[in-house]
Amino acid sequence: MADAAKYQKLASEYAKLKAQIPVLKKAYLDEQGTSNDYKDQIKERDQALRKYEQEVDSLSFRNQQLSKRVLFLQEELDTVEATKKKKNRNAEPSTAAPMPESPGVYSEELFSKIQENERLHKQVDDSYRQYQARIQELETRLEFYEKECNQHQQVLQSTLQKSKDQIDKLQQEKAMVEVKLQKLESDVKSYRSRAELSEEKLDGVQSRLQGDLQQARKIIADKLPFIDTKHRDLNCLNLPTHDRKHQLRARELVNQSVNHLSELVQALSNFYTYSEQRSKIYPIDGLSEPLSSINLLYCKYLHENVSYLRPCEQALRSFLGTFNEDSLTTLETATDLLVFSKNFRCLVAYMNKLLPYQLASIEEECAVSSCTSTLENKNMDLHRSLKHLTSVFNKLDTYIALLATQSQNHCHYPHQNHFSFFVCLSKVLQDLDTSVRDVSKHYNSKVSLEHQLPTATQKLKTTDECIVSSLISMVTCTGKVSAFFAGNLDFFKENPGYRTRGSSIGTDTSMEGPRSSPATVCFRQKAATYLSHLSAPCPETVPHRVAVQNRKVLLSSTESREGLSKQLTTAQTRVNKLEQEKEHWMLELQLLQIKHDKETEKVQKLEKDLAGRLASGAHRDSIEDNITKEPSSRTWSLDAVVPLNPEAKAAMFGKLDMASTSSSDAETREVLIKNHFTNRINEQALQLQLVESKAVNFHSEVRALHKQLQIAEKSKTRCEEELKDSSQFLAQLKDELQTTTKSYEGQLSMMSEHLASMNEKLAEQKDEIDELKAQKVPQPKEKKKFRK
Repeated sequence: MADAAKYQKLASEYAKLKAQIPVLKKAYLDEQGTSNDYKDQIKERDQALRKYEQEVDSLSFRNQQLSKRVLFLQEELDTVEATKKKKNRNAEPSTAAPMPESPGVYSEELFSKIQENERLHKQVDDSYRQYQARIQELETRLEFYEKECNQHQQVLQSTLQKSKDQIDKLQQEKAMVEVKLQKLESDVKSYRSRAELSEEKLDGVQSRLQGDLQQARKIIADKLPFIDTKHRDLNCLNLPTHDRKHQLRARELVNQSVNHLSELVQALSNFYTYSEQRSKIYPIDGLSEPLSSINLLYCKYLHENVSYLRPCEQALRSFLGTFNEDSLTTLETATDLLVFSKNFRCLVAYMNKLLPYQLASIEEECAVSSCTSTLENKNMDLHRSLKHLTSVFNKLDTYIALLATQSQNHCHYPHQNHFSFFVCLSKVLQDLDTSVRDVSKHYNSKVSLEHQLPTATQKLKTTDECIVSSLISMVTCTGKVSAFFAGNLDFFKENPGYRTRGSSIGTDTSMEGPRSSPATVCFRQKAATYLSHLSAPCPETVPHRVAVQNRKVLLSSTESREGLSKQLTTAQTRVNKLEQEKEHWMLELQLLQIKHDKETEKVQKLEKDLAGRLASGAHRDSIEDNITKEPSSRTWSLDAVVPLNPEAKAAMFGKLDMASTSSSDAETREVLIKNHFTNRINEQALQLQLVESKAVNFHSEVRALHKQLQIAEKSKTRCEEELKDSSQFLAQLKDELQTTTKSYEGQLSMMSEHLASMNEKLAEQKDEIDELKAQKVPQPKEKKKFRK
């Protein structure tokens, strides 16, 4: 569902981006059209500007021509005036002619030309200013539209790149999903083939189990009815019937004890290891100065802590492995508890051997010149607390040994004293908790004072912190152990619910001594293996000649390692299968034993009911009437009984026959009773087969679920590895993205600098062009005054 929601979200985002693309494309095309229009307008303006420039050039040329013409006419006028003056001087006054009016005409024409030239200059100047203003306006608009066009182009490129990346990502996910789908389809095919094979194997196993069940029933019917319960010494060797819940509860408590002990062993090992490191550092550093003899031996003994701690944990774990559901474990039968007691005694002896060196090391620390009186008091407090801790471990060893020796024949205490042993052991565990707390408190105060000294190094401080943490874990473990033991004293007070053959329940106090021998468990295992060997087929044998030849081939060939390795792997797989089958048949045997016990109890109840019912004749006649009149509605208590023991049935039928010889219809009643019991036996056999088939089905389902769990764990580990790889790849991509962004930023800064320099150059060129244009425009000359 999460993947579907993710894909739907990605599809919606992709659709949004795809819808934005044509809008952006249309905007881009519109902006491109407007920019083209502006470019056309700029071209037209350039053409008009060139036209105006040509007109200005033509006007300036015309102006120059006119100015030259005016100068030429002025010179002619001056020459004419000079000639006229000379003539006037020579001529008479009476004959002088009037002045010509041409100079006035020329001056007016010149004045009009000058005004026209001025007007044209003004028009040129105004048009040039309008042209410059228009050019600036168009340039600003062009820059604005270019910026907008660039922005739209960048947005379009970014959207196209995002959509492309999104499409690539979706295609990759689609390919991955297709690969997973193909893999799942192949897995489904393999599972179907495996299911068919398992069904075939199930049919074979059911047929084999049916035969084994019949053989086991035959063995039980032939062997078990001859158990002797008369002699008490022999009866204690029989398999006792017991309460399964009590055994499971005991196993659970021992399992919790193993866990607590493993934590305590780890904490003690850490304490001894870090104490060894500390003794090499303080009060004398072993790297710069030689250690004292006491510290050398102390370090040597501390280095051996694992060889004493680990056997205790392993012994208690092996004791946990002896707990079975089909046998009752008590102090009288717990023979493996002696191994734990011996290993724990070795550990306590090791602690007693280690104690003098611990105390001497503390005294040596007190003898250092830098040790203050307060620190010496704290060291002595630690001195006393370590002594008390060792004494508590000695008490604990005493009570553990007392409980472990109950499985020996020469050291039997009455069963009523066992609870007092457990109470004393609980008190010792509480004392152990308090003593460990005292050690931790005193050591912590000692370390806090030592760290204030100027001689304390960083290495010493680190080691002391490790020791304090190990002591804290020891305090936690001892607190858990004391609370666990104190909370389960009621269970230790209970008597084990078991009984031997032919005796009352296990709470009977009239008979002292053990009700079951410690060797019963071994005998039960031997009997089970013996009964299994009775029905087992003989193994296949190899002729002596073939065996000798094979041995020669194996000895002579040096290339048989691969074959031997393959044989070893096949043998290992076969051993694993045999172990699984062994566990399966052990469970089957336990179930059959429970069923047999239930059926024997039912047979005993049936015999009692029949004896009570057949004692009175009147009641017997009523039973006969009920059987003869209403044979189909028999609902008396025999319907709830399923006798599987043929000897019990024979005894019951004999009693019925003896009790019914006086009646006339004894034969018919016997036939009816036999038919009734045969029908009940057939029904119970069918029910048993149904239950067994359900059990086998459940077992196969559990195995399949276990395999699925293993596959899921493998897939989980694979997914975790893929997640790690993807996170690494993501980190690489982030690094690449940072490098690319940095490079792009550098390129943009370089481009901006280049554009700034180009703008400056363009501004300089524009100024130069303006100056050249200003130089090109002719300066207006001063008007020459006409001579009077």
